[in-house]
Amino acid sequence: MNKVWKIVSIVVVSLLVACSGDNSVNDIDTSEVAEAENFNKEGFPIVDEPITLHFMAGKHATHADDYNEVTIWKEYEKLTNIEIEWEMMPREGLEEKRNLALAGGNLPDVFYTSYMPNSDLIKYGQQGVFVTLNDYIEEYMPNLSTILEENPDIRKGITFPDGNIYALPTIYDPEFPSLLIGSRSWINKDWLDKLGMDLPETTDEFYEYLKAVKETDLTGNGENDEIPFGSTTIAGLRQHLAGAFGINTNGRNHLFIDTDPETNEMRFFPASERYKEMLEYLNKLYSEGLIHENIYTIDTNQSYAIGSEGRYGSITAPNPETIYGEAGKSFVGLPALEGPYGDRAFTDIGSPLIHLGGFVVTSENEHIPETLRWMDYFYSDEGTKLYFMGVEGLTYEETEDGLEYVDEIMNNPDGLTMEQALKPHITWLGGGYPGYVKQDVFNGAETLPSSIESAEALAPYLIEDIWSNFTYTVEESQRKAALSADIEKYVNEMQDKFITGNISFSEWDNYIETIEKMGLEEYMEIEQAAYERYMEE
Repeated sequence: MNKVWKIVSIVVVSLLVACSGDNSVNDIDTSEVAEAENFNKEGFPIVDEPITLHFMAGKHATHADDYNEVTIWKEYEKLTNIEIEWEMMPREGLEEKRNLALAGGNLPDVFYTSYMPNSDLIKYGQQGVFVTLNDYIEEYMPNLSTILEENPDIRKGITFPDGNIYALPTIYDPEFPSLLIGSRSWINKDWLDKLGMDLPETTDEFYEYLKAVKETDLTGNGENDEIPFGSTTIAGLRQHLAGAFGINTNGRNHLFIDTDPETNEMRFFPASERYKEMLEYLNKLYSEGLIHENIYTIDTNQSYAIGSEGRYGSITAPNPETIYGEAGKSFVGLPALEGPYGDRAFTDIGSPLIHLGGFVVTSENEHIPETLRWMDYFYSDEGTKLYFMGVEGLTYEETEDGLEYVDEIMNNPDGLTMEQALKPHITWLGGGYPGYVKQDVFNGAETLPSSIESAEALAPYLIEDIWSNFTYTVEESQRKAALSADIEKYVNEMQDKFITGNISFSEWDNYIETIEKMGLEEYMEIEQAAYERYMEE
């Protein structure tokens, strides 16, 4: 009977698609599929008789080699009766393998944690390679539907210009600012105390602190090896300072455009005077040796080793305790700084809609309702608990302070780090996953007490109008990709050259003229059109 019904369902779907005159499945009466005997629209199992789905999944170094042996996936298979045939794609070759699958037609049922770019989502969505999910979400994903109803900005962010949704998002709880902030700036409180200085409140005071670190033997070893500011990248410091110079006013999802506070219009802020002044400030820090001279080339492990030795005066990271150990406990969050014109805002914060492309259903999938019910669980409280914490008694326990990983994971008897001990049990480490991240089930660096404290200190200065990533038409995506390859690459290269002094600020006018010649006007027209769609009710 099940086989007969499956054939009837496929015929019904095929006829409906043929009658619709296009590749969209948005007009399909999905209830026809839902009535199949083997499918349960509510509760568990999702199917009475087991089915198998083929997922092509991105594999991070922190992931187990075989997902079939991972605790959460074994538990979820028991719960759902759905077996996943996992095809793993190492991150270093993920893009190539993903593109080969799309070009060759050898498609999985789902691309999972594959970082599918938005340009591919709309391209292959309009071709019918990726399933249009609008009606399916409403019919089979009550948990996600509730989130979208409560957060219309997220719905706008996952909807493409043609009105369709082609992928399921990663969403951070809007009430979890520490996670939305992520990496942030920290300052060595022990050194502040030794210097008799208060926490800096302005860019001038921050400069004075860094200068004092350079001129004082704070480690007491007589070697003058203190590093005022050091990290694995200068980007975090640059982002922290943006709000002090009145730029990047709509958050970190957009690192080239924002709203000009004076005109309330969109601008390309790397061409603004305020941006130039921020680079001049950073150049001052770098030229005076207040930023680690190796910051553009330093290896991550080398930077962590320096931090573990207690030689950094300030850094950027999600939390220094997780990377420097005991030395990391000397740091407190750096406040939002007031700039030379009185600007004081913290703009380095992302939208709750982190990204799309983590869960993409393809036209090969013959079990779409079942697949979406499988995924919807991870937008629920119970599902997020399983995904991030694992199984109670095995990987976590309930305490008075909330959910905590068991001692075998946090203090592994074999000397494994937390990430190593979690590897056989969960797959959220490494990122890219679809689903909902909530504070009470997420035990990353952003949930440490010092992280929560730093986020609370930044809270009064957090910007309110945080833009999600915009979506573009196929034509816009193609043109913007070509323009960005020139403009954004050039801006990033020149940014580094201005900061290090390899290019003089006397070349600023030439820099602006070069950007304009690269097609800045067309670039901004595309962004303006995308923004206007984004702002539509």
